[in-house]
Amino acid sequence: MSRRICSLWLPNLPIERWAAGNAAPDEALARPLVLTVEGRHGQLVHAVTPAAAERGAWPGARLADARALDPALEAEPADLAGEAAWLRAAARWASRWSPLVEVDGADALRLDVTGVAHLFGGEAALLADMGSRFAAMGVSTAAAIAPTAGAAWALARYGRGARLAEPDVLPRILAPLPVAALRLSPMATHMLVRLGLKQIGDLAGVPRKSLARRFPKDEHPLDALDRALGRKPEPLTPLPDDPPPRALLPLKEPVVHEQSSAEALAELVPRLAAELEHRQLGARHLALTAFRVDGSLGEVEVATSIPSREPAHLHRLLSGILERQGIDPGFGIDAFALEVRWWERLHSAQDALLGDASGELAVAALIDRLSVRLGPAKVRRPAPRESHLPERAAGWVEGIAAPPAPADPGPHTDDPTRLLDTPEEITVVYATPEGLPRRFMWRRKVHDIARAQGPRRVSPEWWRERSTARLRDYYKVEDIGGQRFWIFREGVVGDGRGGAPLWFVHGLFA
Repeated sequence: MSRRICSLWLPNLPIERWAAGNAAPDEALARPLVLTVEGRHGQLVHAVTPAAAERGAWPGARLADARALDPALEAEPADLAGEAAWLRAAARWASRWSPLVEVDGADALRLDVTGVAHLFGGEAALLADMGSRFAAMGVSTAAAIAPTAGAAWALARYGRGARLAEPDVLPRILAPLPVAALRLSPMATHMLVRLGLKQIGDLAGVPRKSLARRFPKDEHPLDALDRALGRKPEPLTPLPDDPPPRALLPLKEPVVHEQSSAEALAELVPRLAAELEHRQLGARHLALTAFRVDGSLGEVEVATSIPSREPAHLHRLLSGILERQGIDPGFGIDAFALEVRWWERLHSAQDALLGDASGELAVAALIDRLSVRLGPAKVRRPAPRESHLPERAAGWVEGIAAPPAPADPGPHTDDPTRLLDTPEEITVVYATPEGLPRRFMWRRKVHDIARAQGPRRVSPEWWRERSTARLRDYYKVEDIGGQRFWIFREGVVGDGRGGAPLWFVHGLFA
C-alpha cells in the first residue's frame, strides 16, 4: 500500500481566529482591517479581512503602502503566539482522523492517512468531513491527499479542484502547476520565473548541473521536485504527546527495609503536586513504582473520584494503599517513581471564603479513603441512566468513577421521594376502566382516594422490551388519611397486548 499524505491548509486562519473573538464575527470581517507584525523596516500586513482586500491590502505588504491606497484602513497587532498555540491544539484535535499529525508551518497541518480513509467512507468523504468540522468552528480549509507530502501541499494550494492524486498520475497532475507549488523560497521561485521556468513541467528536461550554480544545495528545484514525486524521502514528524506528570527519586545505595516506600512518598508527592500545579492538572490515577536491583518492579496504584493535586490527600491515599499491599524490596530498591497515569484539567480555584473545603471535596476525599481501605468495588455511588422508566433511570457505579453529570429533571419534577425497587401490584376500584381510580388495596389495607392527579403517560422502551410491553399511566393520589402514593395503570383496554389493565404502587411521597 502506497503512502497517503493529507495536507490541510488553513488559508485564512489569522483573520478568522481574530473574527471569532468578536461578538459578531460576520460584522467583524466586513470591516476594512488588517493584522500587522513588526518587520525590519516597519509594520507589515500579516492578514486582511475581505473588506480590506477589496481596498488593495494584501498579506506581506507594508502597512504604510496599504494605507496609501486607503487611509481609512484599520490595523490591529497580530497574535502570533496565540495562532501557534491554536494550531498545536488543532493538531491534537485532528488526531481523530490520523494517529500521525504534524504542524506544517504557520497555517497548515500534515496528516498520514495511510489505511484510515475507509473508516470515514473513502478519501473524498474524509476531506469533506475535515472541511465541515473546521467550518463549524468558523475556519475555512483547503485539503488534498497525495502519495507524498510535497504533492499534497502543492495540490492543496494550487490544485484548482484536483484534491486526490494517485502515484501513477502524479507527474501529470503536478506538471501544469506553478513552480511556487514546489515550496521553495520566494527568491528561488522568482529566479525560476526569470529563467522562463514558470511551471513544474518545465523542469522535466532541465539538467541538474545547469541549476546547481544558481541555487544553493537546500533550495535546488529538482530536489524539491524529486520529493514531490516520491523519488526522495520527506519524513513526517508527528506532534509529540505531553509526557505524563512524573516524579523520580534515584537512590545512592539500594535499600532493603520495607519503610523505604513510605519514606520515598514524603519526597515524591510534593514534587508531583508542584508539577501538577504548574501544568494545571489534577490526578485521577497514580502509580508508585519501585525499581529493584534485579530488574524487577514493585508497584501500587490508587485512584481518586475527582481530579486532585492536594499533597496531603494524595499522600494519605498512597500511604493507605501501601499499608494494605506494601512493596517487597526484594534484593534492594535503587529508585522510585510516582507517575500520574490518568489526569484531567484542573484550574486553580478557591474552595471557600474561610478556607474550608466544599462539601463536594469533602465527600470526594471520603470516597477516596474508603475505596483505599475497603476496595473500589465495595464503595458505590448512585448514577443516572438513560431510561424514562423510573426503576431503570438510576443505578450504581464505583465511587471512584467519574462523577455523573447532573440528570435533567425534564418537565416532571414531582416524582416521589421514595421509589420502590419493584412496583407492587394492587387492586383498584374505578368508575370506568380508563377513568380515575376511586379506591385501592395495598398490603391488605384499603385506601379511599380523596384526590387524584394525572395521568402522566410513559411509553414502553420498544428497543429493550418485547412487543407485548404495555404503556403506563401514572397518577399521584392522596387517600382520606392524607397519605400520598404514586400508582400507575399498566396497559389500556383493547390495546391487544394482554387482558385487563393492571395497577401497581411505585412510590410514596413524604
